[in-house]
Amino acid sequence: VQLQACGGGLVQAGGSLRLSCAASGRTFSRYSMGWFRQAPGKEREFLAVVNWSGGRIYYEDSVKGRFTISRDIAKNTVYLQMNSLKPEDTAVYYCAARWGDGRLVVADTEYVYWGQGTQVTVSS
Repeated sequence: VQLQACGGGLVQAGGSLRLSCAASGRTFSRYSMGWFRQAPGKEREFLAVVNWSGGRIYYEDSVKGRFTISRDIAKNTVYLQMNSLKPEDTAVYYCAARWGDGRLVVADTEYVYWGQGTQVTVSS
């Protein structure tokens, strides 16, 4: 599986962005997909995960209610809709995939495939 993330950019606080992560590979529908971010000088942080069918989702508390993860199996794409953005959301955002085993995993070490990252900058 190869992942290509895009959709980052510069936005003012309170604004919105939608990140996309396009996956190659015929078995994409069997993978759980997660979004992570890493700010300068900080460790990579889990944000959200969706299971292979899209029916189960889990969010990190700091983004719950502001970010929405979804997937379009037909398009081999997973999305992260980000609303009410704050300056502290500034980071490089990554999508990642792991084989779907029924668990919603937050640990980045369990994800096998990673996109290249897309920069999100939120100005105050």
